[in-house]
Amino acid sequence: MKKLTTKVRFAALGLALTLAALTAFSVLAETDASDERKARILANLVLKFPQLSDLGASVNSLKASGYEGLDEGIFSFRGQRGPQNQVFLVSTDDTKLYMVSGEPIDVSRSTEEINAELAKREEEKAQQAAARVLELQESIAGLPVRGNPEGAVTIVEFSDFQCPYCSRGAKTMEEVLEKYGNDVKLVFKHFPLGFHPWAKPAAINAHCASLQNHDAFWSLHDQYFKDQKTLTPENVAAKSKEYLADSGLDMAKWSECAENTESEAYKAAAAVVDADMAFGTKLGVSGTPGFFVNGEFLNGAQPMAAFEPLIEKAKTAAAGS
Repeated sequence: MKKLTTKVRFAALGLALTLAALTAFSVLAETDASDERKARILANLVLKFPQLSDLGASVNSLKASGYEGLDEGIFSFRGQRGPQNQVFLVSTDDTKLYMVSGEPIDVSRSTEEINAELAKREEEKAQQAAARVLELQESIAGLPVRGNPEGAVTIVEFSDFQCPYCSRGAKTMEEVLEKYGNDVKLVFKHFPLGFHPWAKPAAINAHCASLQNHDAFWSLHDQYFKDQKTLTPENVAAKSKEYLADSGLDMAKWSECAENTESEAYKAAAAVVDADMAFGTKLGVSGTPGFFVNGEFLNGAQPMAAFEPLIEKAKTAAAGS
């Protein structure tokens, strides 16, 4: 009996070892097949996109996607900003591969649900626009105005006196005021870019002038753009004094504000310019010029034709309110 039991144990052990060996062989075979499939997929990708061969491309993973008939994989390559991963779906027979550009999108919503969501978005957009208009109106209180101070259309311009595109924008504003002078109120906000060395000193000079006389501000505004190519960080203060010679300003007071960098007046003026830039950035201004026509943003040195529909729209809205 003891010998029989021993034989049974050895037989069971042999069977277990055989099953383990078969399982290991099966896993190895699957691994080999998976690696072969990855290599084949990669070769086909390189055939379609030859540039991948120079970017160290590799297929890193391949697994069931959870969708019938499709597996999910990732291939990697060297991009301009470092290693990049691209997700793809591939049919189980490898006849079709689809690049996946983002997360899955739920497309099960009904027409009624879609319309409700669109209405909600429009309402949120309108609320944001109304809040932006209110913010802009509050920010321009007391600032120099061109056009009609009571105009139904307010254009807030974020600009840089040294920027050549802003010079073009200023000329377009002249056209706007010539055509819509009774309807439009134009207000200038400072947005001197860091790589324009005399733009911020000029902005401070202009703000200091505006504290005494709004016409003096616009005089500097016009002259800065007119003489843009000849102004420098070294001569902008002296040139500003020349431009203001007949303005009737208290020049000692202006100089204390515009030139004495240790004075409280200068620090306050610089803070106003910085606040304009921060406010513009908050509203989405990233370069100059940038315009808001009754709150609607228009970026860059746009032609008159770009402003006309926004102005007409704003006029119509004001007439209907």
